[in-house]
Formats: sequence, C-alpha cells, structure tokens
Amino acid sequence: MPDTIRLLIVDDHAVVRKGLAMVLRLEPGLEVIGEAQNGRAGLEMARSIQPDIVLVDLVMPEIDGQEMALALRKSNPEIKIMMLTGTEVDDRVIDLVAAGIEGYVLKNIEPAELMGALRAVMRGEAYLHPDVMKRVVARLKPQPSQPPSVSLTARELEALEWMATASTYKQIAVQLNVGEETVRSHAKSILKKLNQPNRAQAVLFALKAGMIRLNS
Repeated sequence: MPDTIRLLIVDDHAVVRKGLAMVLRLEPGLEVIGEAQNGRAGLEMARSIQPDIVLVDLVMPEIDGQEMALALRKSNPEIKIMMLTGTEVDDRVIDLVAAGIEGYVLKNIEPAELMGALRAVMRGEAYLHPDVMKRVVARLKPQPSQPPSVSLTARELEALEWMATASTYKQIAVQLNVGEETVRSHAKSILKKLNQPNRAQAVLFALKAGMIRLNS
C-alpha cells in the first residue's frame, strides 16, 4: 500500500464535496488530488489524474454514480471505487456489489470511520458499511434454491460473522484472539470456498444462503 492515498471526490453537492475535502485533507496519509461536480466530469478527471481511490456519490446529474463507477471499472480497473450513498439503498447498490465495486459508505459516516474504510479498500479489502449491508440484504429476494454445498470450519464461520461488521481484519484478530495474518488466511479460505471475489460479496452470499445472520 502506498504511503499516501491519492483521492478524487465526485459529488454534485458543493457543500458535501468541499466539506469532505476539507476534513480529509487533515488526515495523515491521504491527499485529495481532485474534486468533480458530476459523474461526467468525475469520469474524465479520474482517467486524467489516475487517483488511487475515487469517492463517488451514487445520485448525481448527467452521469450518476452507478454509470460512472461501471464505466471507470471497465476502462481503468486499477482505480479503486468507493460509493457514497444516502439513507436509501436501491437496486443500483446491489448491482454495484455484483460488479465488484470495492466500498460503500453512508453520507453520515464519521470521518475516522471513513478513513478506516478508505485504508481498508486501499489494502484490497472490500468495505460495505453494516447499515448499507442490512438494507441491501433486506432488498434481496429470497432464493428458493438448495443451501450451498460449502463446508466452512467453525472458526471460518466465526470470522465470516465478524467480516459482516465494520471491523478491520486487525480488529477481528483481537476479537478472535489470533494474529491478523491468521484472520487474513481465514478470509482467503472463505472467499475461495464461497467462490466470491471479495469480502462484501462473500458476506452477501453467506447472508442470502442463511449461513450467517447480521446482528441487529
């Protein structure tokens, strides 16, 4: 992971965009290298300045966050994407989860939690805020198919339940009283067994299959 995360913020609300930029510029290890007021400008700027992560508002004029994210993922897959959503979660977020977009946070997120999410995404860990996760799961249609023939160990199931929270792998390691590398090893095994590309999709798969439940 680079010493400094280079971030582009894309949001059509100037107060939100500039407020985020002002707060995040105070964080060590992060540089806000650009701001864009809509999806079209954001897509052009991202391709031009090549940030490490793009923080994208889901609802925007001209090109919305979903269209921008999917276009950027296709043209510049090395750029990581974190979606910024309001209080409502619709089918677009489900589609973005399926497309492997790395992160999803709510607009009322605390700055420290947002920084943690950005760092997690930069480390290659997908980040789906638990409140977003709950709303996405609530919108998923029940699957009448048979339960998956996947065998996770008791420790892997325990790790998977913690992966459904906002906890980092380091924090999960503390809860499980093991080393962080052990948690990463469990996570790698879980993704392989569930045939899922990242943490968010693995958790959603497990929730849909009834393998784990979210704490209320």
